[in-house]
Amino acid sequence: MRVLLCSSSAAQRSYLYKALSESLNSVEVSDNLRYAAYLASQEPFDTVMLCAGDVHAHDGLADALGAFAGLPDAPALVVALAQATPADCAKLLRAGADACFVQPWSMLEIQERMLALRRTALAHAGPCAARLDPFTRDLIVNGRRIALTTREYLLVECLLRHANAPVAREQLIRYAWPEKGDVEPSSVNLVVSRLRRKLITHGARTRIETLNRYGYQLDLRGDAGCALPSCGDSQDN
Repeated sequence: MRVLLCSSSAAQRSYLYKALSESLNSVEVSDNLRYAAYLASQEPFDTVMLCAGDVHAHDGLADALGAFAGLPDAPALVVALAQATPADCAKLLRAGADACFVQPWSMLEIQERMLALRRTALAHAGPCAARLDPFTRDLIVNGRRIALTTREYLLVECLLRHANAPVAREQLIRYAWPEKGDVEPSSVNLVVSRLRRKLITHGARTRIETLNRYGYQLDLRGDAGCALPSCGDSQDN
């Protein structure tokens, strides 16, 4: 899942980034609502998680929720608050939040709610011949389950968002290695090679094609698959 995390607290950002990444999410981080709104307007996200540590920030949060909810392919909106009354939560839910948590909140519960919201969004999109199971970390192609590593899972997730279309190698690196600033292209090549072997071993007609000096393309046409929402157009050459 592609998650945008916004928190003004450096300690909270660090903790939540680690927790969300360990739960098999590709996480982008922002330290303020304005920049988070800009990022969400430039690149689609499955979930936006907004954190507020002060009750005085609730009004700004309510205004921001309207902006996020108005985006094309609007993401699920999850709010995590340090302190709030039931009335505060109700106000944020009316403003567009899909879930509202107040400390002491559970990271496990937040992750499960995010997955539930994602399942609902995918159900509305209709059945797919190729999809990812976030609970088992499997790629399911026409009923066949293919076990994936964490890095393979994130790479396939990004490719699925651009099914049957080219994806730049640099874009795959940003998505599948969000915690690293310098990843060699050979690392992407190695993961793709492993994925190709797994697809062949399981008899899937899905193919990962190499685009010389650019990146890769996931060809689902042989499996009559469907794509996830786009993970953002890259301008890398």
